Amino acid sequence: MMARKAPGFGDTLAGWLVAEGLVPDDQRAGSLADVARVRALLIAAARERRAVSYSELLAGLGHRFTRPKMRAVCRTLDAIDAAAAAAGEPELAVLVVRETDRLPGQGWWTGVREAYGYDGEWSGRDAVALVVRLQARAFDYWGARRE
Repeated sequence: MMARKAPGFGDTLAGWLVAEGLVPDDQRAGSLADVARVRALLIAAARERRAVSYSELLAGLGHRFTRPKMRAVCRTLDAIDAAAAAAGEPELAVLVVRETDRLPGQGWWTGVREAYGYDGEWSGRDAVALVVRLQARAFDYWGARRE
């Protein structure tokens, strides 16, 4: 009898469990905290003048979207933005958005309240205007630089 393969997930149960995001792939797990790699992905997006979804960012790091992975990469985004502020660079986390409304998630808005004194809603016209302004700052800054 021939062994049956799960389509697209390799030959083993372990491969399928990793692909489904049910268990971590130790080789890829560290990529969520890889500040240099995440920063490079976001700078590339900024140079292309585009935002990326949480799912797209996770896929670029070799992961499928799960909420725990999204929360882990958000901690990395916080570190990236703290370093950017110290270096006088615009934030990059504003480029990471939800697929549904193309706005950053709740955690980002909490930081914005502190950094910019923004006290509006996390959706709607004012939120979009702020995000567009901050994204344009990142697009312009990184579009003018080649590292």
